[in-house]
Amino acid sequence: MEKPQSLYDKIWRDHIIHETEDGTALIYIDRHLIHEVTTPQAFTELRDKNRPVRRPDRTLAVPDHNVATTRRTTAAGSPIPPSDPASAEQLRALEQNCNDFGIDLIAITDPRQGIVHVVGPEQGFTLPGTTVVCGDSHTATHGAFGALAFGIGTSEVHHVFATQTLLLRKLKNMRVYVQGALGFSITAKDLIMDIIGQIGASGGNGSVIEYCGPAIEALSMEGRMTLCNMSIEAGARAGLVAPDRKTYDYLKGRPKSPTGEMWEIARQHWQQHLFSDEGARFDHTVTIDADRIAPKVTWGTSPEDVVAITDCVPNPNDFADDARREAAEKSLDYMDLKPGTPMSNIAVSHVFIGSCTNSRIEDLRAAAKVVKGRKVSDQITQALVVPGSGLIKAQAEQEGLDHCFKEAGFEWREAGCSMCLAMNADKVPPGGRCASTSNRNFVNRQGSGARTHLMSPAMAAAAAINGRLHDVRDMEIQKP
Repeated sequence: MEKPQSLYDKIWRDHIIHETEDGTALIYIDRHLIHEVTTPQAFTELRDKNRPVRRPDRTLAVPDHNVATTRRTTAAGSPIPPSDPASAEQLRALEQNCNDFGIDLIAITDPRQGIVHVVGPEQGFTLPGTTVVCGDSHTATHGAFGALAFGIGTSEVHHVFATQTLLLRKLKNMRVYVQGALGFSITAKDLIMDIIGQIGASGGNGSVIEYCGPAIEALSMEGRMTLCNMSIEAGARAGLVAPDRKTYDYLKGRPKSPTGEMWEIARQHWQQHLFSDEGARFDHTVTIDADRIAPKVTWGTSPEDVVAITDCVPNPNDFADDARREAAEKSLDYMDLKPGTPMSNIAVSHVFIGSCTNSRIEDLRAAAKVVKGRKVSDQITQALVVPGSGLIKAQAEQEGLDHCFKEAGFEWREAGCSMCLAMNADKVPPGGRCASTSNRNFVNRQGSGARTHLMSPAMAAAAAINGRLHDVRDMEIQKP
């Protein structure tokens, strides 16, 4: 009788081409997502060695990091390149490389363009049971579909281009079981921030985390993507959620999903195969009680520096670990915060709703409910809403969400990575403090000297209206 296996065990086993005695395995890669930042050197190496892309039909290019979120075409319809010459060159190079190597490119003027980790699932390019890679750490997002998805470096990008394989060693199995149910206005973002706060930024080191339990099953696909997206912030290589009817309903009919008889064959395989067996071995299990989670916000410069909005900035002396205490002291110095300050007393100057973590239609709807009929505080210098793709932007406009934001005083932008990271024109200035729905609050992440507080879209919207961090549960929320 076959030993019980986890979902990760099964996907790993199904993709082994060859395994050596030391445990190193050659793994087949089903899907390769690329963007403009981590591919130029890999394409150059292909040319230098006169190699083709092994499976261009399994590769999808989506420019996102360097694209402008302001208007991209002239009145005549010609593309407007980014103002930064280096960014413009990277985008031009991606277009040329994709043309030369026969790779499908969703150009910046294409209505489908957006953030690669939003567009992949949206197009049905991400499928259960597949291996998905991208030269971007937040590839973990695609694990929401029961895919083994992880970020890779430039040399590995070249290896996948050339061979459609990678040399890897199997990681540990970790399970996060979430019991109970999330409360009013508590989202997947609050949940994953709570998890990271409990296990730490290195809690998942060397592991693939499978999320399961009633609270996970209740999440939408958008929520599961948010959850898996930030697995990397817990130190894990990837996050996984077993596919179910919500997964199949989301994928059915997508442009790159299987169709007809092939869809039924695929769905039956997923249902019969893609789950962790009863008795499967996990190296580590963490149990989380969803009922007790309050809206979360970060106070420091790591995603593990997180507390409830009802709490105060912690005192570094309260940390028993010397390294943690020293890191907290440095964080508070950079963030210009004092221990004991109520989180709800912290004023912000910028608000960013977007990123591969929280830019999907569910996220925009949640934020629009908070801002409807209200105005952005005079204390806010800039408030941006950046949809994750052109299709999401069009859907939001069809639902009237853009009017909610614009009437409140937000800027309604084109799709892209935007203010998540300082690689395009959207930056937080030195000393600026941003309520952000992105995934990282590192030093200088949103711009040199920028101070970032991570939170959910609803919480970011509440911060924009109040000019400071604010508990969204205290606000009367209307329907958009």
